[in-house]
Amino acid sequence: MAKKSAIEKNRNRQKLVQRDTAKRERLKAVIADKDLPMEERFKAALKLNEMPRNGAKIRLRNRCEVSGRPRGYYRKLKMSRIALRDLGSIGQIPGMVKSSW
Repeated sequence: MAKKSAIEKNRNRQKLVQRDTAKRERLKAVIADKDLPMEERFKAALKLNEMPRNGAKIRLRNRCEVSGRPRGYYRKLKMSRIALRDLGSIGQIPGMVKSSW
């Protein structure tokens, strides 16, 4: 099980990302638009820099839904390899047969 503080920190970042996504996209579009005057683009860049860093999508960490583990994460299943193995051993995952020999 991962540290509760790390899981909560990532959860707070997810909320910030959802809140700030539209504003960030608008500012990035203004910055990338070469037809606008340089001053307006520069102001948009300054506003983007003033926004909290944790609102950027790149700051999110993929974590296991079951245990919160940050490494060995399968995106398709949204869980770590260890949680997948445990649930597969119990028979909780449909269509997955785990055998040992």
